[in-house]
Amino acid sequence: MATASAGQVRGSGGEWQHGGVRAVRWLPDVADVTWVTVGAMAANVAGYLLQLLAGRWLGAVGYSEFASLLAVQLLCAVPALALQNVVARELVRGASVSAARGLAWRCAGVVTVLVVALIPVVSAVLHVGASAAAGALVAAPAQVLVSGEQGVLQGGRRFRALATVLGGTGIVRVAPALLALMLGAGPAVALWATAFGLFMAALGAHRISSATPIRGPGLALPEIRMPGGAAVLRAAQVQAALMALSSVDLIVARIVLSDADAGRYALGAIATKIAFWLPQAVGVVLYPRMAQPRYSARAVRDALGVLLAVGIVAVLGAAVLAPVAPLFAGREYAPIEGWLWLFALDGALLALLQGALLSAIAVDRTVPAAMTWVGLVVEVGAIALFARSLPALITTATVVVAVVTAAIIVVVLRAATRGATVYRAESA
Repeated sequence: MATASAGQVRGSGGEWQHGGVRAVRWLPDVADVTWVTVGAMAANVAGYLLQLLAGRWLGAVGYSEFASLLAVQLLCAVPALALQNVVARELVRGASVSAARGLAWRCAGVVTVLVVALIPVVSAVLHVGASAAAGALVAAPAQVLVSGEQGVLQGGRRFRALATVLGGTGIVRVAPALLALMLGAGPAVALWATAFGLFMAALGAHRISSATPIRGPGLALPEIRMPGGAAVLRAAQVQAALMALSSVDLIVARIVLSDADAGRYALGAIATKIAFWLPQAVGVVLYPRMAQPRYSARAVRDALGVLLAVGIVAVLGAAVLAPVAPLFAGREYAPIEGWLWLFALDGALLALLQGALLSAIAVDRTVPAAMTWVGLVVEVGAIALFARSLPALITTATVVVAVVTAAIIVVVLRAATRGATVYRAESA
């Protein structure tokens, strides 16, 4: 932890005052990571509970439809995640909160139009009812609005309030769906219930963000103009590549596997999601540092190191706890017990990939996304040609993700090191 040197005074909010000008204390506070971890884990636990109980209440066939549409819902969150990253990055650089919220509303309007057009497409491709497809897709505009407020809090480094929004959104999204399933509703009603919960969460997020003083970028920076939709599209391209690679196997499983095996694969993929999202707080807290050239290289290395350690723990935990899974999900899922460690490994690799791609978004660099898109094409092709069983499918997905992740980590580490060198040379 930094200490005050001569002429420095610690101000409110954990900032150092030097000569009357605020300076950022960029080393992440353990409390920040803890709060965001708690909020993210609350949301993730709620999501995992929904999937586990849905797997039991809907059965393998019904859960296959439900899980595939949840995967589509995740893909539709790409614009929301991109918006959050752009808002946080630009607030760090000096943009205003009002401009950030205006961008969020414009993005929500565009997403609404796209959602309406996609409903019949999703219904036809996944062989599900239009009502179920609509329930999955209509949540996207609400998620955009929620993420806009999360970006405001993240860029303003209000991590305690951000944790509240993260956890609250996850719980409010899941609770109506669990109630619907408990009362005997099918996948379509449950998906509409999640959409309703997200719209309620958007209202709550706005109230929390509006009531929370924003510290701003922490530097004496002039206000800059908020970039338009092009910046969000560039970030969305990176996020879309990541989300597609993390979800395509679950979607394709419904096409290449039997309904029963597709349902089992969907349940096994919960281990992937746990390993993927468990260290989410690392990227959230370190992202503002990644957006600053002076700290970017160190922030990237720190993030990847922590993600690697968490991933190892997740894989070992999945291997040890695998015999317990059928007790929660039902004995019909016993065939995947021996493969849960591989599902977790897939998720751990995706978490590392996410950390690497976040560093690219932080400096508005989108080239690494092209490598991810290539990996996606290779994975779909390999699955279509060779994966006709559950073990073959998860093995193919994991191998492709491992190769893509290793290649992109090398690229971003080299780029960050070059950027730090250039910054030091220019500052000398």
